[in-house]
Amino acid sequence: MFQAIHETVEYIKKKTDHFKPEIGIILGTGLGDLVGEIEVAYSLMYPNIPNFPISTLEFHSGKLIFGTLNGKKVVAMQGRLHYYEGYSMQQITFPVRVMKALGISYLFVSNAAGSLNPDFKKGDLMVINDHINLQLESPLRGHNDADMGPRFPDMSEPYNRKLIADALSIAAAEGITCHQGVYVSVTGPNLETKAEYKYLRIIGGDAVGMSTVPEVIVANHMKLPVFAVSVLTDEGFPEILHPFSLEDILETARVAEPKMTKILSQLIATL
Repeated sequence: MFQAIHETVEYIKKKTDHFKPEIGIILGTGLGDLVGEIEVAYSLMYPNIPNFPISTLEFHSGKLIFGTLNGKKVVAMQGRLHYYEGYSMQQITFPVRVMKALGISYLFVSNAAGSLNPDFKKGDLMVINDHINLQLESPLRGHNDADMGPRFPDMSEPYNRKLIADALSIAAAEGITCHQGVYVSVTGPNLETKAEYKYLRIIGGDAVGMSTVPEVIVANHMKLPVFAVSVLTDEGFPEILHPFSLEDILETARVAEPKMTKILSQLIATL
């Protein structure tokens, strides 16, 4: 993996005139418009980057964006990768290791998720303060390179407390409904049954999705502070469960995205 990371980083440096980002951003399903707030300096398509996995979803554009957001140099993944697409956990998290090697000091992650908490409604935001990993394996499975991180990384604070507090303060000042809670990560791509939604709520989940946790584990492995936020695009309440509609989820994400963008951009400006 070290050789692959080195090869990818050297290619990116040549294509971006050695642009050194301070902050990495991963944009989730239907949440790619934050790129519109970035003063773009360079844009690289995933298929052109050596060793970089390619997003297979038609609603993920698959671009690595370099530029400036509120005075900070950023690199943004416009289109993330998922385990259900057929990639290994190491492939999914490879971009995080590349961004770290490029120089980032913080990782910001967004996703679309289903609400499990009856107090959290569709269209609300939820800052993630902890997670439950129900995916099949860890991205740290296998040989550990001590130069990247420890064999047994601590996960007692996977999401940075100060960034959480600052984000909630920004949301309150802007009049944005923003909760904090526990994100449950599942494999997908199918959504959950009524019994599964009930189970996920019983074990402590406030929202459920199919991403984020692998990247967060790897970021913690490399001692990168993480901030993550979910746009709640549907409601997994067993008593009133409705059939899944991708179009409805994408529309909810589109409507809620400006609120998320406002919080992220202002939070980034404080760093």
